[in-house]
Amino acid sequence: MNTESKRRRKSLARPWLLVLALLVVGVAYSAVIPQTSSADTEMTQQIAEGKALFDVSCSSCHGLNGEGQTTGPSLIGVGAASVDFQMGTGRMPAARAEAQIPVREVQYSQEQIDAVAAYVATFGPGPAVPEASQYEPEGLSEEEIARGGALFRANCSACHGIVGGGGAMPEGKQAPSLADTENVHIYEAIRTGPQQMPMFSKDVLEDEDVRQIIGYLNEASEQPQYGGLGMGNNGPVSEGLWIFLLGIGGLSLVAFWIAKNGARAR
Repeated sequence: MNTESKRRRKSLARPWLLVLALLVVGVAYSAVIPQTSSADTEMTQQIAEGKALFDVSCSSCHGLNGEGQTTGPSLIGVGAASVDFQMGTGRMPAARAEAQIPVREVQYSQEQIDAVAAYVATFGPGPAVPEASQYEPEGLSEEEIARGGALFRANCSACHGIVGGGGAMPEGKQAPSLADTENVHIYEAIRTGPQQMPMFSKDVLEDEDVRQIIGYLNEASEQPQYGGLGMGNNGPVSEGLWIFLLGIGGLSLVAFWIAKNGARAR
């Protein structure tokens, strides 16, 4: 009888031992695995909101997965910075196909732009939206601003003009004026190379170089206008052209008039 009782007790204890073992394993597993933070939850929600906006506003041109179509380029690997630039300057969504999409009124709030940028960033690695410390020029010395001017003239002035006034380019395109462009968008344009602009990686221009360039542009835009026509702030080339057209052309007309009236007098 005692032996039979012991067997029954063992048979009844086995399920409880299994439950206890599973409980111990579950507790240990929950202690080892990383917990989902509130930041991760917010990011997941932001990406979901961005996907909903992308599907409605962007997928018709860029494809449901950003793979690109005949009406829009691929967004795989462009990064969040490209989205922030294009949507933050009103260039996207584009109203129509043009040689170059102009700056327009921004259609979305910054929160919506951030959401779409976070979603596009999941397509592949690319430049991220920068921190303020990467592009704000506060604290730069006069020497650093002067160096920024030298960097701008060497890398950017051929298209944007000597002080960022903009200029015409082939095939109906143009380099826009940088006078009213936000600092963050200048940084993002340098890093992402929108449209015909080349992309400058950190191997070519470091963040400190970009800060100095932005500092130079800010300094140039704040300079007072002492009179006369700026002529797009394109420097001596455009000024020399107008001098030639008006000066030499005017003198030629005067000479022609003198010669004509002199011949009549004789």
